[in-house]
Amino acid sequence: MLTGVRELAVEWGHFVQKEARSCLFAGLFFAAVLLVPRAGLLGCPRYDVLLLMALGIQAWMLWSGRESVDELKAICLFHVLGFALEVFKTSGGIRSWSYPDFAYTKVWGVPLFSGFMYAAVGSYIIQAWRLLDLRVEHHPPYRLAGVVATAIYLNFFTHHFIGDYRWYLAAGALGLYARAQVVFRPHLRERRMPLLVALILIGFFIWLAENVGTFFGLWAYPHQLGAWAAVHATKWSAWSLLVLMSFTIVIQLKHIKATVDVPE
Repeated sequence: MLTGVRELAVEWGHFVQKEARSCLFAGLFFAAVLLVPRAGLLGCPRYDVLLLMALGIQAWMLWSGRESVDELKAICLFHVLGFALEVFKTSGGIRSWSYPDFAYTKVWGVPLFSGFMYAAVGSYIIQAWRLLDLRVEHHPPYRLAGVVATAIYLNFFTHHFIGDYRWYLAAGALGLYARAQVVFRPHLRERRMPLLVALILIGFFIWLAENVGTFFGLWAYPHQLGAWAAVHATKWSAWSLLVLMSFTIVIQLKHIKATVDVPE
């Protein structure tokens, strides 16, 4: 029994350590959010400082070999998709949230650093795949997965005009990925969990981070403008769906596709 407990503790320790390494970009960027004063540094506005720091972290990860050029391309795609969503959501007719502080690097009211918050999700998935030796069993066909991911992304825009189909998409994803299992190796033994559970857990931790970000005034939802309040729990579902979309993009990387079991 002691051997089993000791083995589980060792496996858990390796899992936590590799998860921390997988969150390197997100963790460093999150630390910057906490440490950079709202007034900025040396006369440079906070949003601009965060952009410089995000670029520095990304450059260091590429230089150190923690990310490849191909992986950087995928992360840049996350940045573009995330920034486009930010521009739409903060536009005058929508105003789902806002960035209240001044910055020189604001484009259409959105600071350029914001795209890195989405890129951090992609970076985490890429790093976790490598460090935990991930593979996926019973993944749905790529075409169907791509259709669902595209519909999820478009719904973030279209629900303002034709209704929110989030829960229909979630139900569709539940059926599509019902058999999918993510297999990972913390240390010596392979472990597994349902892929959907992993995505929901990641979405939950992003929702927690979003609460911290709004608490420090990085951005604000309409109900937070007078005084801070927790981000609505419904955002957890939105983040979980966004993680599923991100997962679909990352899985298209050639070296990751080889570890995915897709039925003929």
